Amino acid sequence: MDKVPMTVRGEQQLRTELERLLKRRPIITQAIGEARELGDLKENAEYHAAREEQGICEAQIRDIEYKLSVAQIIDIAKMPNNGKVIFGSTVGLIDINTDEEVSYQIVGDDESDIKKHLISINSPIARGLIGKEAGDEVSITTPGGVKEFEIDSVEYV
Repeated sequence: MDKVPMTVRGEQQLRTELERLLKRRPIITQAIGEARELGDLKENAEYHAAREEQGICEAQIRDIEYKLSVAQIIDIAKMPNNGKVIFGSTVGLIDINTDEEVSYQIVGDDESDIKKHLISINSPIARGLIGKEAGDEVSITTPGGVKEFEIDSVEYV
């Protein structure tokens, strides 16, 4: 079983969601019990809805517990900044063609959110940046075509 990299923030988000789901468990069980008391289970919509919710909740709990069990938590803030782009680093980029500036943090698959400038370690951009340093120019093949960037900054925050 390979370990999957995850930031400290990503681990905390998963643990918070797990706590929320575990607190939901007894509420769902109670709803099933109350629905069961209403009589015939074949045509009892409340019972079937509660059972479906229970199944979804249990699947989410198992999924999060698995993700946490294979996670390798990396605290980038505790690492010495050697200037190289690594997992967890925040990279400032300048698009060579448009001079547009953008910043991305390289995170695990479950944490990625392009709207928040969090890109997956497995994305084409992150794979093209890993191991590079500030001042380097990189050409990255993305689904939208080849992008050329200059790495402006590399931060370990």
